[in-house]
Amino acid sequence: MSGPEHVLEWLQSWYSSQCDGDWEHEWGVTVETTDNPGWFVKINLDETELADREYPDQRITRDEHDWVTAWTSEQTFHIACGPGNLTEGLSLFRIWASEDVTD
Repeated sequence: MSGPEHVLEWLQSWYSSQCDGDWEHEWGVTVETTDNPGWFVKINLDETELADREYPDQRITRDEHDWVTAWTSEQTFHIACGPGNLTEGLSLFRIWASEDVTD
C-alpha cells in the first residue's frame, strides 16, 4: 500500500511492529484534538530504531486552518496541524520513518 490514503494503515503496522510485550506498556502514539482547531500527535520513539534520529522543525502554513508543523524532541515525533491536515502530518512521519539512513 502506498499513498496518503493508506497512512493510517501504515501507522497501525508501524505501531504493531514496535509492540514486543514491553514497549507498548510505556510508550505509544497519542492523537488529540486542539481548540484552535486542529490536531496534536505524539509518537514516542523510545526503544525503537528511530529513537536517536532527528527530524528538523518543519512548518508549512497555507492559511489559518491549513497548516502542519512537525519536529522531534526527547525521542518523540510531534505533529501539530490544522483540522484537515492530519493525514499530511502522519505522512511526514511515514516518509521520515521509512527513509533508509544507513551510511
